[in-house]
Amino acid sequence: MIEDDLIPSVTPYQAIGIPIALLAAVLLALGTHYQSKGVGKASTIGEGFGIRELPLLLKRPSWLIGTLLLGSAVILQLTALGFAPLIVVQPLGAIALVITALLGAREVKRRLDRVEIRSIALCVGGIAIFVTAAAIFAHEEPIREPQLLIILGLLVVVYATAVVLYARRHAKLRAPFYIVAAGVLYGFVVTLAKVVINRVLTENFGWLSIVCIVALVATLALGVFFVQKAYLSGKASLVVAGLTVIDPIVAVGLGIVVLGEAAAAPFYAIIIFLFAGAMAGYGVWTLAQHGDAEHRETA
Repeated sequence: MIEDDLIPSVTPYQAIGIPIALLAAVLLALGTHYQSKGVGKASTIGEGFGIRELPLLLKRPSWLIGTLLLGSAVILQLTALGFAPLIVVQPLGAIALVITALLGAREVKRRLDRVEIRSIALCVGGIAIFVTAAAIFAHEEPIREPQLLIILGLLVVVYATAVVLYARRHAKLRAPFYIVAAGVLYGFVVTLAKVVINRVLTENFGWLSIVCIVALVATLALGVFFVQKAYLSGKASLVVAGLTVIDPIVAVGLGIVVLGEAAAAPFYAIIIFLFAGAMAGYGVWTLAQHGDAEHRETA
């Protein structure tokens, strides 16, 4: 006899969000790959990336294709969030790094080495465990106004900090700052999107939901800008690695702590979440580090 707490809480209808999120991860990897190419080519003409360089990017087919693919990935990710809890679908984005590694190896016509295969296995295994546990223990509830205010308050602090740091030190900032900042901002974008979708589905759409939409657009714009800056001083695989680790950590953290999607989970489930998250995160990080080291050796 199956114990009650081991019966999946995610319904078959909600489970539809899982394959949609996987497809979104594929498009995210492809979009990042092509956008990175476009920014790299445009930067050989200009002296960096800013508003003045945007016309150059608009002339690069690879950047336009990448932007279209990323836009499609965003739409699919939002669709997935409409079906399933945030902590079920968001970790699946880490699959994008695996695809990026395969694309990079294919581009230079080589096979994956032992380190890459091990890292990919850790990443996929960790995600599988996390998503399975989330499907069993996650519960989605209507989102209340105090929860929205907490998320918006945290976002104001994060957004202001990122803008001030960029304004004062942009000449000295490198890829790690842009990757971390974009990852945190994207985590809030996903959470805000989930909030708005939840409020619409529960017929609780009010003025605070409109504030969330405005905040979502502003946060996404700054995140996209930081990603373009990151392409100039970091590999596409490193950018994807940072986003696929930091974005889910922030979004899942907000989903668990603020939105209460794992409030009914027993203590051992939290241990499983932490173990699986660490396993996937380590796989993603070692894969990115290995690719970055290899890039420096061949540069």
